[in-house]
Amino acid sequence: MNSTNWILFILIIQLIHFLGTWKLYIKAGRKPWEAAIPIYNAIVLMQIIKRPKWWVILLFIPIINLLMFPVIWVETIRSFGRNSLMETWLVILTLGFYIYYVNYALDVNYVPERSLHPKSAMGEWVSSIVFAVVAATLVHTYFIQPYVIPTGSLERTLRVGDLLFVSKFHYGARAPMTTVAAPMVHDTLPVLGIRSYLNKPQLPYFRLPGFEKVKKNDIVVFSWPADTVRVFFKKEEGVKKPIDKKSNYVKRCVGAPGDSLSVIDGIVYIDGKVLQLSDRAKPQYDYTVYAQKGVSSRLLLSLGIEEFTRKYISGPLNQAQFETINSYLVGGGQNAKGEIELITRASGIPTNVIRQAGLSLKEETGRERTATMTDGMVEALRANSSIDSVVKHIEPKGEAGYNIFPHDPRYPWNNDNFGPIYIPKAGTTIALSPEVLPLYKKIIRDYEDNSVAIIGNQVSINGKSADTYTFKQDYYWMMGDNRDHSEDSRSWGYVPANHVVGKPIFIWLSFDNFKQGITKWRPRWDRIFTTVGGDGEPRSYFKYFLIALAAWFAFDYFWKRRKRSKEE
Repeated sequence: MNSTNWILFILIIQLIHFLGTWKLYIKAGRKPWEAAIPIYNAIVLMQIIKRPKWWVILLFIPIINLLMFPVIWVETIRSFGRNSLMETWLVILTLGFYIYYVNYALDVNYVPERSLHPKSAMGEWVSSIVFAVVAATLVHTYFIQPYVIPTGSLERTLRVGDLLFVSKFHYGARAPMTTVAAPMVHDTLPVLGIRSYLNKPQLPYFRLPGFEKVKKNDIVVFSWPADTVRVFFKKEEGVKKPIDKKSNYVKRCVGAPGDSLSVIDGIVYIDGKVLQLSDRAKPQYDYTVYAQKGVSSRLLLSLGIEEFTRKYISGPLNQAQFETINSYLVGGGQNAKGEIELITRASGIPTNVIRQAGLSLKEETGRERTATMTDGMVEALRANSSIDSVVKHIEPKGEAGYNIFPHDPRYPWNNDNFGPIYIPKAGTTIALSPEVLPLYKKIIRDYEDNSVAIIGNQVSINGKSADTYTFKQDYYWMMGDNRDHSEDSRSWGYVPANHVVGKPIFIWLSFDNFKQGITKWRPRWDRIFTTVGGDGEPRSYFKYFLIALAAWFAFDYFWKRRKRSKEE
């Protein structure tokens, strides 16, 4: 919807309100024309229903207003003596149009001194729930949003099982563009598994002022630009989603608007210089570890290395034995000797489970093993006398990788050798040609709403020949710190500024084994109540929280005890 359509829409809403309430305004001692003037009519209505004037603000906040409209409808009819449960449901189920019946067909009287307190325990309960949902939705949408790290793309900076608070106000809260959506959920209704929103009408992009801009090295939550997935891990036709209903991703910003970015042998360069990461960043890469006497799993685990596989050799398995150990397996098969090979994660198969299954397993420690490691882990491993060498995996320059932006044979890039590529800045003009177009076609067509074609040897935009293009907004380049196990901008390109959601600021809980079921969760005490940003090693404030909580309970106990003694 453009601005003209929105003006017409608002005028129609005002006309509906006027026609449905003007007689009620008169009975409340107001003038009929007061029901027709936008905003002013809402202020007058708050006075009629004896509710605070600041409620008017809530009526104009997207998503919040969907919760407030039913409340206002109910309060309106109750102000004229229509208090029955049936009428309450009627006004809600008719989307407020029952007020027309009250306005024209019923002889009602205004109740100026009506009680605003619920008349039953059920009413009190419903009132409390509505208030809680409105408050929670307001905080969730415009201030702080909880987020769970679902994948290992930022290991070991942010880990699978970290539960975060994401600030919306650092970069400025993005106002919802989807006007009709269920509160407190994203794009899918829980249990039902159906879409939680309507595609139309859509509000234009608007962001409240923030107190900082996205910078290089910031960890950022954003709407995944390439999202056409209705349900993850289910093969079906893609869907077109509104920006604010695209899936949320979290990555590190490694390129800002106006930068020239390249990746050389896995290292990010900005404008020809190595990008200096913050000291809390712990990028990981894949390495092959070589040792003549075999690479010990125990050694890898002792150094904190957790991303590798283990191979066990077993004799024949019966069905019961297989089912006992199956949840620990990631692969397996039969080798050339006819032995059964069982492949597990780094955690292996617990000894008690092996005994329970009645198995005799032998772990094979190969002379070369692949593991994902940080620089610190690599240094520690190379310093161990039992290790011969540690070699980093690098995809050769000029060899096209799988699923690499811009998905064009003229750009044979891969995860380790990529670019150079210019990251667009709002207002910047670039020269445009058929050779350059693959780098910016998605921006011009999908993010800035133009039609693009190549006619002969000329680029055409909106039906006109174009040899330059000026960008309308800023763009960013996002990558995971787990460089060889992250689907990021190297796969789907730039992140537009209007896709930025917020900044992770605090880890309030963190669990190991997060994807293996709640019974196997193990708290990471050193990560609970730690900040995401800042310098130096993360510091847990959990013990201070517990001390403050205990102090509060002690104070509350003695204060109430003292109060009771005074009353006696």
